[in-house]
Amino acid sequence: MIAVLSHIGKAYLIYIFFLFEAPNHNFLLHFCQMFDKLKQRWRVKGIDLILIITTFALGGSLCGYTGRKLLGLTEIDKGLLWVVLYVILLTLLWPLSVLMVSIPLGQFWFFKKYISKIFSKFKGRSYNTTLEKEQAVHIAIFASGAGTNAQKLIDHFAASPHIKVALVVCNKPGAGVINIANNNHIPVQLIEKASFFNGDHYLPILKQHDIKYIILAGFLWKVPEALVAAFPKKIINIHPALLPKYGGKGMFGHHVHEAVIGNQEKESGITIHYVDEQYDNGAVIFQATCPVDTTDTADLLAGKIHELEHQHYHQVIEQLIQKQNRS
Repeated sequence: MIAVLSHIGKAYLIYIFFLFEAPNHNFLLHFCQMFDKLKQRWRVKGIDLILIITTFALGGSLCGYTGRKLLGLTEIDKGLLWVVLYVILLTLLWPLSVLMVSIPLGQFWFFKKYISKIFSKFKGRSYNTTLEKEQAVHIAIFASGAGTNAQKLIDHFAASPHIKVALVVCNKPGAGVINIANNNHIPVQLIEKASFFNGDHYLPILKQHDIKYIILAGFLWKVPEALVAAFPKKIINIHPALLPKYGGKGMFGHHVHEAVIGNQEKESGITIHYVDEQYDNGAVIFQATCPVDTTDTADLLAGKIHELEHQHYHQVIEQLIQKQNRS
């Protein structure tokens, strides 16, 4: 047990040391940033990330131990041939070792997918994936606030060969969605109110990024007619209530939830719909519901709505775009 813990400790120290090259005053901050980036990249929760890193460490240790034991059964001296054979054994044993360790740690499906991707790259499929990504449908996300829905969309489509988030459009300098876009290396376009509502000032920018669909994710401005005309049935919004009853000007955020609770509704939900020239008036694409309990506050109901948004929005968009592009 002590030997195992020693291997884990060594693996963590080596990983951190090589990542940062040397200790510094911002070590804890850098470590947290690294932790968050890995969670975003692999789309896992904190505890799962710890288990994944532990699986890498234990799997590597098991792989090295097994390789040395197997070579110890031969009479080969520790020279160049021994090193070459050891490297070959590590390459062959590592996938099996990691998969074995991943089972008791509950990470088998993650590593099965991870190892499949590695073998795909060796087969030359990485070139095809890159080519597919270059030919992907480009979408722009319009957002005004913290960007929780935008984050979910960006995370989901980061792994898609068919859809690419090519631009984030925001009307509020300093909004959280801007940091999300920057962290994911997505271009950001800040828009100014007068230019946005008068004419087609921003259409050339959307064309420059080859935008085919506009996805609204907490975007609080009404979409101007020029933009609607340029993207017919290609602008999609998610509304935090069931339309058409709880839509229209002023029906956003807590205003919606307070109205639903005030009318003693038994259920609320989300509506994903096309955008036209009027607030919350476009054709409905998808709806999902949740119960409204008598003890619900606007905050509690908002939490239920956010769960529905994060569960369905990216899936509906993906299905819609793929369907339209097949027809």
